[in-house]
Amino acid sequence: MIRRRQFTSAGLLLPFATAGSARTQVAAKAQAHPQSQAARKVLLDTDIGSDIDDAVALAYLLRQPRCELLGITTVTGNAQGRAQLAAALCKVAGARVPIYPGAEKPLIVESMQTQAPQTQRLTDRQPEFVDNEAINFLRDTIRAHPHEVTLLAVGPLSNIATLFSQDPEIPNLLAELVIMGGKYSDYPTPWGPTEWNIIVDPHAAQQVLASSVPQITATGLDITWQVSMGPEEVAKRFRQDPLLEVVLDWSSVWFAERDLLHFHDPLTAATLFNPGLCRFQSGDVHVDLKSEPTPGVTSFVRNPASTTRVATAVDGEAFFKEYFGVFEG
Repeated sequence: MIRRRQFTSAGLLLPFATAGSARTQVAAKAQAHPQSQAARKVLLDTDIGSDIDDAVALAYLLRQPRCELLGITTVTGNAQGRAQLAAALCKVAGARVPIYPGAEKPLIVESMQTQAPQTQRLTDRQPEFVDNEAINFLRDTIRAHPHEVTLLAVGPLSNIATLFSQDPEIPNLLAELVIMGGKYSDYPTPWGPTEWNIIVDPHAAQQVLASSVPQITATGLDITWQVSMGPEEVAKRFRQDPLLEVVLDWSSVWFAERDLLHFHDPLTAATLFNPGLCRFQSGDVHVDLKSEPTPGVTSFVRNPASTTRVATAVDGEAFFKEYFGVFEG
């Protein structure tokens, strides 16, 4: 059985790598497509509390002036604790955001993520959040804003699969589903073809990626792995805003056993507001439920007619400018 600590503690010294030609092309695309000034209605589904990048992403969304954050749902073990972490950041930001704990267990496989280690850094806990209402909240919010909501899923897809199963009309009522998950190229990472969010609940991932959402966008580990920062640079850059200072405090749990912070979820979140940060390719995604030793290996076949697209390159410099820019404003 793979545990998250084992999954995330090895091989963190791989260098930052982006092919020069890909970087040039992505940078050109970012310049060719200026950021839209329209606000986006966003629902965030997150496993905040394990990898620190979820908190890094939430801080960005709370400071992004073009993000209308309609609500947050949490997923995997200790969903209440994860909700507490999300609430702590919202409180510092002065944002009143509905928060609901969601599914703690995968649809079928054994749970591989039962704890939320960063909760040990919480100093001001909120009252317990209402259980068993995350799916109803997602459904009601999407139905209240048909074809307007971007569902941003940066954890295992248990909540999303349950939502789609309970209300099959919901996928068609979304504007877009944006996922941090999967691996869609042979770019080297320590875990071969696997990616954590997918293998934690592969059956949920298969259902969601096969759904009828008008647009599914996935940013995989092969791309997000290319934007990272060590603890010294994190300590330097995360002191410019009270939100980032909270995340910096929580990051001590992460850096106690690791050497890099990879911006998996923040990059995915930033593409909502600056899609030119990445280059995307339309195609068909398959989740292999029989892959060994771990079910959930993803594969990608290009298909211009597909309503699913995956990121194929990233401009790391432009990403960091976008990310820290919202805190400098």
